[in-house]
Amino acid sequence: MHVPDLIGYLSELEQSNNRAWFVMNKPRYDILRAEFLELVTALIRDIGKQDPAVLGCNPAKALFRIHRDARFAKDKRPYKTTFSAAITATGLKKPSQGGGPAYYFHIDSKGMLLVAGGEYMPPPERLRRIRQAIDADPAGLRKALAGKRFRSRFGGLQEEGKLARAPKGYDPGHPDIDLIRNKNFIAWTETDLRRQLPADLKKEIVDQFRDAWPLVSWLRSAPQADQAS
Repeated sequence: MHVPDLIGYLSELEQSNNRAWFVMNKPRYDILRAEFLELVTALIRDIGKQDPAVLGCNPAKALFRIHRDARFAKDKRPYKTTFSAAITATGLKKPSQGGGPAYYFHIDSKGMLLVAGGEYMPPPERLRRIRQAIDADPAGLRKALAGKRFRSRFGGLQEEGKLARAPKGYDPGHPDIDLIRNKNFIAWTETDLRRQLPADLKKEIVDQFRDAWPLVSWLRSAPQADQAS
C-alpha cells in the first residue's frame, strides 16, 4: 500500500478531526482503506502458513472502524487517527468479545507502525483462565518468552497495569508470581515508518507476527470461558 499517503491522510485527519473534513476527503479514505484491506488479506494468508487457525478470519471484520465510540469518553473527536487490524482464530477482534490471542498492528498519524501478538487487557474471566494456565504450564510460557527470536524482537511482555502484589487467591511466594501478576499478556514493537520504511511492508509485519507466534500459541492453551466444563 502507499504508506506515505496513508500517513499524510492520518496526519491531516488529526489536525481536522471533524465530519466536514472527513466527508470532503472520503474518496482518499476509501482508496486507502481498500489498500489496507488488501494488506490484511495478504497477512492472513501468509501468517496462516504457520498458524492455520487464522485462515478463516474475515479480513473485512479484522479491520477496526475509523469511527470512535465517544459516547462515554471525554475526548469527543469522531475519528481515530490510526488504521488498525486484529487477526484472530475466532474472527473476533475485542478481548471483551472472547477474541482470544491476536496478531495486531496499526499505523498512526505520526508514522509509527506497531506490531503486537498476544492478549491486551483480557476481561476478568479470561484473565483468571490465563493465570490458571500459568499454574498448569509455567514452563511452556517461560519457553515461549525466552525464545531467541521473541526476545530479540520484543524483549518481553508489556507490563502495563502489572499488579504490585499477588492477585487474590495466589501466594506471594508462588514460584511464578512474576507472570501471574501480569494483567496483559502481549508483546509489541514499534517502527518509525517515516525514518525506516521497509522495502516490503507485508513481509516485515509477517516476520514480526511469526516471532510472536510462540506467545500466541501458548495463550491458545488457556481455554476460553465457553470451553469450561
